[in-house]
Amino acid sequence: MSTIECRRLRKDYRRGDEVIHTLQDVELDVDSGDFVALMGPSGSGKTTLLNLLAGIDSPTAGTIRIGGTDIASLGRGDLAAWRSRHVGYIFQLYNLVPVLTAYENVELPLLLHRLDASDRHRRVAEALERVGLGDRHRHFPRQLSGGQEQRVAIARALVTQPTLILADEPTGDLDKASAGQVMDLLVRLNRERGQTIVMVTHDVATASRARRTVHLEKGLIVDMPSCSEVRA
Repeated sequence: MSTIECRRLRKDYRRGDEVIHTLQDVELDVDSGDFVALMGPSGSGKTTLLNLLAGIDSPTAGTIRIGGTDIASLGRGDLAAWRSRHVGYIFQLYNLVPVLTAYENVELPLLLHRLDASDRHRRVAEALERVGLGDRHRHFPRQLSGGQEQRVAIARALVTQPTLILADEPTGDLDKASAGQVMDLLVRLNRERGQTIVMVTHDVATASRARRTVHLEKGLIVDMPSCSEVRA
């Protein structure tokens, strides 16, 4: 069963009198429990596609169904509520609030949900434990390494128990060792917990950790190699 179904998806931007066709008639299916890497040169539409899947941006034309919901048809309020329940987003530069502890950063998304304090505490503690930071609750971002900050960001993405995790260059700002740890964690979440993940990356080694790779070029999907082809 597909978690994501994109049909004839198009996104245009206007720059003065010029229309930029960022995505052109994209057709994409991602099954529940899949792990997909989006690759392509800069300007190919990878992050645009990720933002459309997150409901952060809206398509010019076409449909996006996620878990059976046509998110392109939702109004702003309904879309925000849908996103808070179903999407966990991991940013390249972590986007942690510097004046909040690791615990408080992970807790932030839960403040939009109807949970009492004990439920919030349980979920935050479990999420930090899952990413190997159970002993870092009271640390501020400045007291953590880059790899630890990204793991806090992953815990924040997980804490709402989303349908879908979207990651935009999650290892792009990390050294090789930290990048490997982050990818080990994402692979484990996918393989052991069945978490559906779509990840943008420029790095071939990072992409090879996914189950399959989708290549975009000039707003078009140009090929979709199988898992065995990606790992060859």
